[in-house]
Amino acid sequence: MIKTIHRSTIAGAVSAPPSKSLTQRAIAAALLAPGKTVISNPSFCNDSLAALKMAEELGASVSTGDDYIEVTGSSQALSEVFLNCGESGLALRMFSPVAARLSRTCILSGEGSLLKRPVSMITDALSQLGTSAESDRGFLPLTIKGYLKGGRIEIDGSSGSQILTGLLIALPCAETDSEINVLNLKSKPYIDLTLKLLEDFGIYVENHGYRRFVIPGKQAYKARNYSVEGDWSGSSFLLVAGALAGEVRVTNLQQGSLQADVAVIEALKLAGAEVVIESDSVTTAKRKLTSFDFDATDSPDLFPPLAALASGCRGITRIKGVSRLEHKESNRAMTIAGVLNGLGIITRISDDEMLIEGGKVTGSTVSSCDDHRIAMMASVTALTGHGSVTVTGAEAVSKSYPEFFDDLSELGAKIS
Repeated sequence: MIKTIHRSTIAGAVSAPPSKSLTQRAIAAALLAPGKTVISNPSFCNDSLAALKMAEELGASVSTGDDYIEVTGSSQALSEVFLNCGESGLALRMFSPVAARLSRTCILSGEGSLLKRPVSMITDALSQLGTSAESDRGFLPLTIKGYLKGGRIEIDGSSGSQILTGLLIALPCAETDSEINVLNLKSKPYIDLTLKLLEDFGIYVENHGYRRFVIPGKQAYKARNYSVEGDWSGSSFLLVAGALAGEVRVTNLQQGSLQADVAVIEALKLAGAEVVIESDSVTTAKRKLTSFDFDATDSPDLFPPLAALASGCRGITRIKGVSRLEHKESNRAMTIAGVLNGLGIITRISDDEMLIEGGKVTGSTVSSCDDHRIAMMASVTALTGHGSVTVTGAEAVSKSYPEFFDDLSELGAKIS
């Protein structure tokens, strides 16, 4: 799919897309909970649909409506399953321990960019817990044999928190107690999100300073009604669009959210945008924007929207945390720099920082590189362009935010 975005002034209100991160976590918890869980306001993006299909393959009974998912959990031991993770890195890392708990043999594969993302953090973790985990030279497919047992484990958290999330979800169901020691954990807010969801489903975990997690075994998940909050990650692009090109109000955003990307508010304020926070919405409006310094180490998904924001700021913006971007849907740091430079915005990488000099956005054709956040970044940057910007591979937005172009159009963006 090809989209061409023209210079636009935008105004209006849209509802935040549902959080795909929380939707996927809720699906995993519902799979492990005896009885029926109803997930309301779920995300039906590609990543969530992949997680839902995986839950079915692992024994759950699933039905869906326009604004809900019903999952009847299963604790039945399976002999062998094959799981297609689609392009979802979270589904792969989260469901690997869960599948190891529910099946004697599990083969996990995926599609597209996921086939190029390393799985060593999964094999290293599971091999310490009584299973055999083998990959194809460090990549998918991944074959796991033997039921996951509790025990003491040490993992490296420097590359992210998703495998830790999977372990925290699976190990409460183990026959024995577990202890996870974590070195250099990044993205702590995502672990807060996981721990809160576990609490909502009746699971107890001790968190000792994000360095040690103690997990009693033989716990039982409790089926429940669970409502998914709005997604700060997808909404960050809309909020940046308002700051660059008009005024936007995004509703269904929970104040005090544990989502890492709520930090976009801090960045918008640093840049000088007008930000109005209400009980369930955030409004941003265009003002004179200036460069800012921001540490995105714990919120790496903010790099693309903040890069778009920086394009409209006077001066050089510095965003720290580039090391967190190597193994995303693309090598995201290099892709961001390539796209922005192609649009006339001077961007370079220095050690762990991305430096972006705001300026005149020129018309051009750029590729999403099959990365949903790059497609959204280029589209938002194009709103202030001196010439139209054509984005190839724009269908990538379906991975996390299928309604993105519809919502942007509703706000007045000129898209063809």
